[in-house]
Amino acid sequence: MQTQQPPATAPASASAAAPTPLPPPPPPAETLIFPPSNATKLTPHLPPPHLQHNDQDQNQDPPRRPFVTLTFATSLDSSLSLAPGTRTVLSGPQSKAMTHHLRAHHAAILIGVGTAVADDPGLNCLIAGARSPRPVVVDPRARWALHRDSKVLQLVRAGQGLAPFIVTAEREPPAGVAALLAEHGGRFLFVEAGPETGRFRWADVFDVLGREGLGSVMVEGGGEVINSLLAEPECGLVDSVIVTIAPTWLGQGGVVVSPPRTVGEGGRPSAPLRLTGVEWHPLGEDVVLCGKILR
Repeated sequence: MQTQQPPATAPASASAAAPTPLPPPPPPAETLIFPPSNATKLTPHLPPPHLQHNDQDQNQDPPRRPFVTLTFATSLDSSLSLAPGTRTVLSGPQSKAMTHHLRAHHAAILIGVGTAVADDPGLNCLIAGARSPRPVVVDPRARWALHRDSKVLQLVRAGQGLAPFIVTAEREPPAGVAALLAEHGGRFLFVEAGPETGRFRWADVFDVLGREGLGSVMVEGGGEVINSLLAEPECGLVDSVIVTIAPTWLGQGGVVVSPPRTVGEGGRPSAPLRLTGVEWHPLGEDVVLCGKILR
């Protein structure tokens, strides 16, 4: 008895286009817990509840300047990272949860373009059941090559975060990036830069964010952003300072928090800033410093 062979399958057309692979989804969201006993200690240093969400009236005249919290993690030698562009983890698990608690209580989270390029951050909140802030990236020359696989946009598509606003001085930012932002619910915000320095005045940046209805901004870094906000007169815009100090030295050559000195009587250098109303809170092996800039 002969075995009947199955009919031959016609070869696929060589001209048939292969389907475009979709970008991989982000991994399942990590969930963090920040105990209420620790959260209560931070409450005096947070923005008022009505400024913690994107609910400012955008038609008010004039819009209120956002409540600004400056927060970062540093080593014992005031370093943010081992070297420029090098991602360096300093916070322990408890202070990491604290950082995300802070994100949940601010309308926006702001970083500089250098941090965006080096870290590809998600800029969302990992506290269970909490809302995520609006990411804001300060990018005067529109050099952040945001693309569909950038983590922040992956999180938007997964329903785990918001699309960024990019603050730029470029009147015609890259059309492809602008379209990608719009697709995900973000956009470019134009701010005039100084003609000589090419840098923004922080008052102008916060004014445009206030016009977008963002009642509070959590400034997370990096080094250039932090040091410029701690310099006179920009430090007058900062309402709260929360610093995590890790029990380690990073050594020379790192990115250091060190604002420029001021000059006192007789041309002698003097300390530029001091905090007041200071509180210290241990979190695991880290310690968290909270205070306000002495006016």
